[in-house]
Amino acid sequence: MLRVRKVTYLYQKFTSKINFLTMNKPKTIKNIIFDFGGVILDIDPQLTMNELKKIGFDDVAYFTSKDFVENVLNKFERGILTPEAFRQKIRELTGKDTSDRAIDEAWNALLLDIPRERIAVIEQVRKHYKIFLLSNSNEIHYELYVRDLQLRFGYREFDQLFDKAYFSFDLHLSKPNPEIFEFVLNQHKLLAGETLFIDDTLVHIDAARKLGLKTYHLQEPERIRDIFVNGKLKKDLISG
Repeated sequence: MLRVRKVTYLYQKFTSKINFLTMNKPKTIKNIIFDFGGVILDIDPQLTMNELKKIGFDDVAYFTSKDFVENVLNKFERGILTPEAFRQKIRELTGKDTSDRAIDEAWNALLLDIPRERIAVIEQVRKHYKIFLLSNSNEIHYELYVRDLQLRFGYREFDQLFDKAYFSFDLHLSKPNPEIFEFVLNQHKLLAGETLFIDDTLVHIDAARKLGLKTYHLQEPERIRDIFVNGKLKKDLISG
């Protein structure tokens, strides 16, 4: 009887240890959510500042002010302002009757290009993970880089390159609002602990991390090619 109790005790202790290890084992990354500008697309905001000055906006520092970001930029990126309304805001701010084309060209000046090697990296990554695009963007920018995607890489839209691509102006939500992350997770039944979010903006990284997503803050001069090997995440890149 004593021997039976001892065997039972050892078995319970052993299974408890196995359960503990299983519960505390880091979850395998199965899904990756990519930011766009600064991660996949190269950008230089100073170029837009320079072009805005050329079309008559002397106080270009205003475009980084809290007032402009909250009342114009964020609303444009959430689709609250249409391209027409945004252009009119620029005209009001400059006091000039600037053409749609001139405004669009100045606004798009910050968009450089999508390096071909990054598309190749994404194509490799998709063989091993479910991949998503989550971008704070606006309709004027979108029209330019989707055309670039079509002409240079042969993809009709970003949904052909990713399992699904989401843009803030279409969702009427933007990062770092936690609801935009929750929407993507819920829409595709993703587990936060199995999902990696890659972004170059720390406030977005912090917001995703609070929801339980794994995160990677991509910082200059690092590129996405530096964190993958043959389409797979480098070992020990993500802790926990």
